[in-house]
Amino acid sequence: MKGIIVAIDGYSSCGKSTLAGDLAKTIKYKHIDSGAMYRAVTLYCLNKGLFIGNRLDEATLREDILQIRIDFIYNETGQSDTYLNGRNVEKEIRSMAVTNNVSPVARIDFVRAALVGQQQAMGKAKGIVMDGRDIGTIVFPDAELKIFVTARIEIRARRRHAELAAKGETVSLEEVIKNLENRDLIDSTRKDGPLRQAADAIVLDNSDMTIEEQNRWLLNIFRDANHKRNT
Repeated sequence: MKGIIVAIDGYSSCGKSTLAGDLAKTIKYKHIDSGAMYRAVTLYCLNKGLFIGNRLDEATLREDILQIRIDFIYNETGQSDTYLNGRNVEKEIRSMAVTNNVSPVARIDFVRAALVGQQQAMGKAKGIVMDGRDIGTIVFPDAELKIFVTARIEIRARRRHAELAAKGETVSLEEVIKNLENRDLIDSTRKDGPLRQAADAIVLDNSDMTIEEQNRWLLNIFRDANHKRNT
């Protein structure tokens, strides 16, 4: 049976990556977290000292961008880890420092062009689940299955706050809410690849759903889409 492309878009901290990763593991597809790719570039910028106060050295980043290679490799638990130029950076890219700086990096046109090129190359063979902000609208507008995930901001903030606390980061809930509101604004209004729901996307509001309920819902939707594609 020929594989399809599953595009999962939605707001920050809606659990897109967990949802996508669980589906990919179940159906034996490759999981690509496009948001992790932008986080990896942000980590690169932080490590190279390209942030000077609130200003990013875009000239240097433009020179370096084609040398930045991001890959996804499954670990022993069956989850996909992010590699930046051959190094596992999965934990580092989830830090608050990266979170606070990723939106300015993600809205740069040449960064988006470079990463979209990498993403489209990853999808040539199909059989992938990719999540992000513009997968169903820009990266794979012809994807066979598109999902748009949303949740109330207070729910998203509590999820993100718990995730950071589990990693030992001390951040107030109010700071997380402010960060999410700012990221929503930047993601939705940027010129290149803004966050928006594709016309043919199926909406999932997971505010009051458990992870297990979401996984069952998505697996049923996938099976239906995959059956239609292969009959």
